[in-house]
Order: sequence, then structure tokens, then C-alpha cells
Amino acid sequence: MKQIIQTKHAPAPVGPYNQAVIANGILYVSGQIAINPETGELETGGIKSETERVMQNIAGVLAEANTTFDNVIKCTIFMTDMENYAAINEVYSRYFKDETAPAREAVEVSNLPKYVKVEISCMATV
Repeated sequence: MKQIIQTKHAPAPVGPYNQAVIANGILYVSGQIAINPETGELETGGIKSETERVMQNIAGVLAEANTTFDNVIKCTIFMTDMENYAAINEVYSRYFKDETAPAREAVEVSNLPKYVKVEISCMATV
């Protein structure tokens, strides 16, 4: 059995997927990009501002599922340029405590939806 998570604090899905799904006590958050959920517009302005918007979108999904960044167990970061790794990390690290930081991977990809520079997905306990 699975529970679908939907919130107005993250962008609405634009395809056959949901913002997140809970199954067996694990929240699976779909990849988030820098779309402002209030306007539906892409927020650009540099890799740090894109990453901040992505993390805010994830925060909205986590809150809707009654969990927090402390309970995130795994993240996947997709970026279009590994040169942005340090800047992404600078923003990303503000959302996690060292003692509860999740496992993760960060990979460079050739392109992402809407030609954004970063997309992040995660899993968390609920």
C-alpha cells in the first residue's frame, strides 16, 4: 500500500508522477527543480538561487509528509556542470546537520528538465 503526497508548497507534477509517495515507512520525493510553486515560474539567477529553490521545494514536500531534513536518508543530486559542485554544496549543507546528514550521490548529466542546472531527489523516513 502506498500513500500519495501532494502539497501546494512544491511544484505540481507535469507528467505521470507525484511529488512524493510513502511506502513501508519511507517517503520517496520526486526530483525537484527550481520552479516556484506559487507562480509556476522557473527561478533562475545562478546555481545558488536555483539550489535554494530546490531545497525549499523539498522542504515543502517533507513538511506535507510530517517529516524533516533530519529524517532524510538518501539524496541524489543531478547537475549539468560539476564545476557547480561547491556552490550546490554550500546551499545544500545549510539544510542538514552533520550528525544526521543523509547518504547521497552527485552526478553530472548532459541536461535536465527545462534546462535547469540542478535537480535533487531524496528519500526520508516517516
